[in-house]
Amino acid sequence: MTTAAPELLKVPEVMAQLRVGRSKVYDLIRTRRLVSLKIDGCRRVPADAVRDFIDGRLGDGA
Repeated sequence: MTTAAPELLKVPEVMAQLRVGRSKVYDLIRTRRLVSLKIDGCRRVPADAVRDFIDGRLGDGA
């Protein structure tokens, strides 16, 4: 049985989904509010992490 690999987004894709700038995405990563990983120097954000971040913000009533 194989499982699907998680979709990994580039920072510009995260920027587009969250409608924020590059600095804000890196700030969210730096403060660990948005999960990410580095692959050979390239920052990637799992699509599930973006959804979790949004869901968390909606749950906070933000």
